[in-house]
Amino acid sequence: METTDLPAWLEQKGIKPTANRLLVLKALRDAIRPMCLADLEDTLGTMDKSSISRVLALLLEHNIIHSFEDGRGVLNYELCTSKGLCDQSDAHIHFYCETCHKSYCMKDIPLSSLELPEGFTPYSISFVIKGECPACKKLRSQ
Repeated sequence: METTDLPAWLEQKGIKPTANRLLVLKALRDAIRPMCLADLEDTLGTMDKSSISRVLALLLEHNIIHSFEDGRGVLNYELCTSKGLCDQSDAHIHFYCETCHKSYCMKDIPLSSLELPEGFTPYSISFVIKGECPACKKLRSQ
């Protein structure tokens, strides 16, 4: 996936590159970890919650981003890194810190392919581990 030219990338995916869509996409691309709606609101101070939500729904519908529930009922979003059509080749484990409430991608721990019974078609895979991140553990032990 080439995300340096976001307008061209959106057009390739069949979406008109509006200012709001580009702002949300840029925020997700530049983030160091998955972002929830509140994170995006903080980052994109000029956009209201409903505008961000509409953009996220469109990006999800077109498989440009993935979402996963972090274990507390909050959706987190990240870019789909599949080339061409979105598939599950970039499925990975996520870690949710119960202390700082941040989610982290564990891309070095890939999910093995799942053999589902005949007739079942997966559209998303989510695996979240809950615990404490190294920074919070260090703060707590001081």
